[in-house]
Amino acid sequence: MSNMRGIDTPVRQRRRRVFREVANLAYTSSNLKDDMEALPYKIVDYEKSQYWESVYRDRAIVRERLRLAMGMSLRPENRDHPGHLTEGLEESNIDEKYYEPPLMQVIPSACNACPENRYEVTSACMGCVAHPCQSVCPKQAITMIDGKSVIDQEKCIRCGKCKEVCPYDAVSHKERPCKAVCGVNAIKSDGFGRACIDSEICVSCGQCMVSCPFGAIADKSQIFQLIRAMQSGRKIIAQVAPAFVGQFGPGVTPDMFQAALKELGFADVYETALGADLGCIKEAEHYVKEVATGNQAFALTSCCPSWSMMAKKLFPETIDKISNELTPMVATARIIKEKYPDASVVFIGPCASKKLEASRRTVRSDVDFVITFEELTGMFEAKGILLEEIRAMDALEDATGAGRGYGVAGGVADAIKKCIETYHPGTEVKIEHAESLAECRKMLLLAKAGRKNGCLIEGMACPGGCVAGAGTNIAIPQAMKAVAGFQNAARKQVPDRNGA
Repeated sequence: MSNMRGIDTPVRQRRRRVFREVANLAYTSSNLKDDMEALPYKIVDYEKSQYWESVYRDRAIVRERLRLAMGMSLRPENRDHPGHLTEGLEESNIDEKYYEPPLMQVIPSACNACPENRYEVTSACMGCVAHPCQSVCPKQAITMIDGKSVIDQEKCIRCGKCKEVCPYDAVSHKERPCKAVCGVNAIKSDGFGRACIDSEICVSCGQCMVSCPFGAIADKSQIFQLIRAMQSGRKIIAQVAPAFVGQFGPGVTPDMFQAALKELGFADVYETALGADLGCIKEAEHYVKEVATGNQAFALTSCCPSWSMMAKKLFPETIDKISNELTPMVATARIIKEKYPDASVVFIGPCASKKLEASRRTVRSDVDFVITFEELTGMFEAKGILLEEIRAMDALEDATGAGRGYGVAGGVADAIKKCIETYHPGTEVKIEHAESLAECRKMLLLAKAGRKNGCLIEGMACPGGCVAGAGTNIAIPQAMKAVAGFQNAARKQVPDRNGA
């Protein structure tokens, strides 16, 4: 797991700047094409290009970032003329859904072509007499040259034994950061050694994106289209995922956040935890009737789209075990549309893969736009809204503690367990939860082998749960603490059985 999360790195500052500028385009531009063409020059100052060795390369990367942030695809690098920055802009200048897969893309000009997996001896080598690294190498790949150990990369099988025994910690294991965090092995290499994503395997969790120290991976955004829809005068209603607490500054309360969203132009604000409450009651009933009685071997939660996509792709035999209750996002959108049939719904959350869930054709999502907390920050900044100075108007009081807990790993299973204990006392509940796709795979292998029978299994693609999603703003432990506080502040901890 990358330890860059929550640090305000130059890569993150650049992402934020791009979102702010794209939001600004939507709010203020009267000549979209020219204004978009001018942006790379505005963002990358000729005098101080700080990220790459060349101002021209930096601008080339910004151009591709801008295209993705506008909801467009990257331009192909292998064409004689890759097309203008604004090619395809007219099709993007709409307010309907605009997510063509693939959602996650590597910007080739930004990729550092990091070594995929190799062991190297560093300058920390003392050339010791024992040289245990040489003694344990099963392939005689290590020799002493000028008094220092050297690894022959042709012979090395990357077993790591030399690293384990070196008394000076002089052997470095270099692994491509995006590949290291991908739990489904979707990161491959192109002909130039640069990373590329196999979109057949990728489940769009975005962990590669937040772990790349070069900012070479980005996802598509809908902020431009959302602002266009808001400008059209349509009623747009926001639903916010439980992980929003604390994401917009330590002093910004949920009530202040709600007021800020209304100032931005949203007609109303709902907690997605409301849909979570409905789902956890139904999933509790399902567990008691089907799993506890032995009719079904085990049950899998469905709130995390990357987890359920992975289960369907890699373990097709588990499809009938995945909860067919509506996910909290979809359930909440249905509640909103029942009340406001003519409104559009935007889901504001921590998650990249919700973008694909909203545009799926199999289950009508009723969600018209999905933006992340990071993208929303760009909208607030473009409008000059300072959240710390907002006066709270109404209280945000839709959901119970159970639904609000969905934002943290283990929270979904815990909510369902609380409902079972409240409404079906005496039922034995076996709970398992896995976080990170690598752990989720292990859990599904065990379930497939019959080792998790009778269990309710919660899977979360991001280590830490939704608070660790690719579109979050703050460090994970800080976010967990904020969600726990919001959960405890709920007037009720468990939803009523009749859905009230």
